[in-house]
Amino acid sequence: MTLFEPDGTDWHYVSRKLIPARIITLWLWLAVPIIGLVVLSALTSEWVYISAATILLLGAWLSWIIVRQVTAHAWVEREEDLVVKKGRLWRTVSVVPYGRMQYVEVQAGPISRAFGIASVQLHTASPGTDASISGVPESEAARLRDRLTSRGEAKLAGL
Repeated sequence: MTLFEPDGTDWHYVSRKLIPARIITLWLWLAVPIIGLVVLSALTSEWVYISAATILLLGAWLSWIIVRQVTAHAWVEREEDLVVKKGRLWRTVSVVPYGRMQYVEVQAGPISRAFGIASVQLHTASPGTDASISGVPESEAARLRDRLTSRGEAKLAGL
């Protein structure tokens, strides 16, 4: 067992459809300053193109980071708890006991819905133990929500 890889875990990685969904969102946000800088450089000086090129390079770098982040995001359901891992450089492993869950929320914005994915958010009494899983296929998100809710209710009933 390592710090970030609990023993006997069969990780469920998030859908790779999350990659284009996040990249589209990123480039929609970056399009506004890029277009503004290109128009400004057309009206004034060609040196403003350097700023637009810098933003393009930043967007390419952030796109690469998105790919790395998504491929590191996974979860596993164990007997007593749910384990969620995220990150490559700054790794995070969250363990949420089923008995501490208050409710489970499923969300999907317009881009996520277009790709057939959703986010599952677990809420507990302590905000520090909340966990979220992005990029879960819609059918799996509904199944996960129902199963986590029933496991949480079973654990609470046993108290």
